[in-house]
Amino acid sequence: MEGEIKNFILVWTTVVASLCYCHAVSKHLPSTATNLRRLAILPIAPLFWLLPLNLTSIHLGAVTSFFIAWLASFKLILFASASGPLHSTPPLPLSLFLPLACFPIKPQHPYTKPSPQQSHINLPTKITILALLIQVYTYKHHLHPKLIWCCYCIHIYFMLEILLSLAGSVARAFTRIEIEPQFNEPYLATSLQDFWGRRWNLMVPKTLHPTVYLPVRRAAARLTGWRWAAIPAVLATFLVSGVMHELVVYNFGRVVPTGEMLGFFLLHGVSLSAEIVVKRVVPERFWVGRAVSGPATVAYVVWSSFWLFFPPFLRAGADVKGCTESLAFVEFLKTRRLVSPADLNCPFL
Repeated sequence: MEGEIKNFILVWTTVVASLCYCHAVSKHLPSTATNLRRLAILPIAPLFWLLPLNLTSIHLGAVTSFFIAWLASFKLILFASASGPLHSTPPLPLSLFLPLACFPIKPQHPYTKPSPQQSHINLPTKITILALLIQVYTYKHHLHPKLIWCCYCIHIYFMLEILLSLAGSVARAFTRIEIEPQFNEPYLATSLQDFWGRRWNLMVPKTLHPTVYLPVRRAAARLTGWRWAAIPAVLATFLVSGVMHELVVYNFGRVVPTGEMLGFFLLHGVSLSAEIVVKRVVPERFWVGRAVSGPATVAYVVWSSFWLFFPPFLRAGADVKGCTESLAFVEFLKTRRLVSPADLNCPFL
């Protein structure tokens, strides 16, 4: 565990130094010097794809892969072309540029100071539920696998929301600006469009929209017209999302990708495309009501997760790694001593 923490510090030191370099480049190369700007900044993106390979844990490796290899690298690709959340006129101060690049956050516009009334009032409840789920996993050999997988669905949602809320809180404390929410009650989604575009892990669609969706839609519009160009754009967006998910899973599991994770997102890309077609062809009065579409949407996401998302996730040992690392952290709080998760008497094996 000590070696992982040293690697974690080294990786993030490299990330911060690279971002400082990109920020300095942007001050000396204006947006009009497009080719030079791209030549100077774009090589950092593949560096960010490789850096998380130095980490193998769930909480440090997977999080760094998501923050840096995925979101930060895509932000830099936009930044190299003088667009995206990191680009501003006048340039953002380094104190704001760094957290916006490192964390999956987006400031509310116009920039405002945080309201003292806003707080994460549900955070203790979610942490408590996660702690209870970890206790449930100690009995997983006596429970039906599908019940355990339902617990995993809840676990992933709460863990992501807690993690991103904490990242937003850190960024808010440093920047003193209000941050847009990263989740919007995804269990209340009434369609796949609603789930993926307006409720689930919102920094991902906001990052993929300008980097993948819009360029593909503009290119496809020359052949299909703007109305139907959304279909190949949606498919391309989910394809890229699937590839990046495969990268995240490989980073912490070192398991050769089987394509199931990619298949999960392609399935949802095809399903969402079909939903778009139906909504544009079928009159609105024939649409299914929210009372039916809501549970059907959540059920479809859960069912497809059981089929395609969780198998590679579990083969990579995400469940055992996540729980043992949590136990190691609890042990550190008790004894102030770093221990390897492998040295713990893990009840999840």
